[in-house]
Amino acid sequence: MAGGLLDRKSGGRRGRYRPMAEINVTPLVDVMLVLLIIFMITAPLITSGVTVNLPHANAKPVNTDATPITISVKADGSVYLQNSSVQLDNLVSTLQQIAKHNTDRRIFVRGDTAVPYGTMLKVMATITNGGFTKVALLAQQPTATKR
Repeated sequence: MAGGLLDRKSGGRRGRYRPMAEINVTPLVDVMLVLLIIFMITAPLITSGVTVNLPHANAKPVNTDATPITISVKADGSVYLQNSSVQLDNLVSTLQQIAKHNTDRRIFVRGDTAVPYGTMLKVMATITNGGFTKVALLAQQPTATKR
């Protein structure tokens, strides 16, 4: 009965195609969620390329306003600036080139737990003797214990 009423309103023309004027956003949302997940997984992998075993600390994270320069000291005592190896004698000159002689740039020093205290002190003293004052040590944040 209702079908008969609809036929009269359309003038007896059945199956006439009308274009849909709406955008289907479901595929767009699906693609965006997949991209979000991919970037969330790959972003932490990009930040540091040198693998070191960081010590744990209960300190709060430091807020940074610019991209910091990262120096890593591996267990064997080798020093890396960002992802490239550098000699300790050339560290200050390389830092000045990267920082463009801006001694206010924040520098993060990452050291393996097996690195002797004297080696870490020597690296930090070299950096501060070069005029850089914003030097910080990085440590792993403690994981929450299950009760």
